[in-house]
Amino acid sequence: MRSGRAVRSAASKVPSTVLALGVVSLLTDISAEMVTAFLPMYLVYGLGAGYLQLGLVDGLYTGATALLRLAGGHLADRTGKPKAVALVGYGLSAVTKLGFPAAGSSLPMIGGLLAVDRAGKGIRTGPRDAMITFASPAGQLGRAFGVHRMLDAVGALLGPVVAFALIAFAAPDSVFVVSFCFAAAGVLVLATWVRDPGGQVERVRLDLRALLRPEYRRATVLATVLGLATISDAFLFLAAQQRTGVDPGWLPLLPVGVAVTFLTCAVPMGRLADRLGRWRVFLLGHLLLLAVYLLLFVGGNWLVLVAALGLHGLFYAATDGVLMACVGPLLPAGQTAGGLAVVQTAQALARTCAAVVFGALAAFGGLGMSFVYFGIALAVAVAVGWRSR
Repeated sequence: MRSGRAVRSAASKVPSTVLALGVVSLLTDISAEMVTAFLPMYLVYGLGAGYLQLGLVDGLYTGATALLRLAGGHLADRTGKPKAVALVGYGLSAVTKLGFPAAGSSLPMIGGLLAVDRAGKGIRTGPRDAMITFASPAGQLGRAFGVHRMLDAVGALLGPVVAFALIAFAAPDSVFVVSFCFAAAGVLVLATWVRDPGGQVERVRLDLRALLRPEYRRATVLATVLGLATISDAFLFLAAQQRTGVDPGWLPLLPVGVAVTFLTCAVPMGRLADRLGRWRVFLLGHLLLLAVYLLLFVGGNWLVLVAALGLHGLFYAATDGVLMACVGPLLPAGQTAGGLAVVQTAQALARTCAAVVFGALAAFGGLGMSFVYFGIALAVAVAVGWRSR
């Protein structure tokens, strides 16, 4: 009840476009998180994939968004039609869900479908965040992105629950069919409910000189460096299960713990960022991630599991939408989608490298020491970032 009141209270203070895009993300995230929650268990315990193979697949899952974020953002700016570009991205991700049952146990086919799915995410992300920026007052960007990410987190919470129920009471392949239905519903809401920014979008040619302003350049470098020290969700959930002794059957439900905290704290963190300073909150969020690394290195019982998942959700609340709120005001008119996409691309490429490196370290040195190495890298990155701001 309390979370429901929080959603209604936050929703009453933001533009309708932000709410509509939040509903689209809610439905799409139910679809995406159903697959994300199911895959680590399926790959590791079903197909017998090792840490290195999981790292390669997870890196592909993250990296496939990278270059197409640039394309999606630039196309939205160039045509002045961010809604149309976003529709293409959401639609592409939706149709891939029907291909997973046909892939069976083939890792190359699964990897290819994940790449196409994430390509859709890459195309839609910049235009979507640009539409949020256009629709929101400059002084309330943190709150607007917080509300959007809160609704997104509702989907992230429901997706693993739906997947767990389908695995328990129906055929595993039903996860992908139901995932497609939710994704298709998201596309329908976007097409019929989200307002096109229209005249707010200034159609311009890409001006790289404008995107190389010192503040924007520092923001991109900082997001990239921190991305290189960020362990992917797939490994964090697998490590949380293995380092705390939880039965593997509960692995698909672990993202729920992250989503609950994200849902509860996304709007308060957005407001705090608007008041305290967006970069300050963004860097503090990475200190919370460092605490997650420490907990999973130590391991333990279910208390460690709950604490790690809760802090990881708080990390997302303090960083995901806040980064876009940090970068949006730095961009020149007419290049909002493209500029946001550049930062997102740099971050995605960095996290792709991190997934592969972590998988290799875990394969040859074990999960525990891998968290030590990444913890040191993250602490250094935060210290450098704090000094540079």
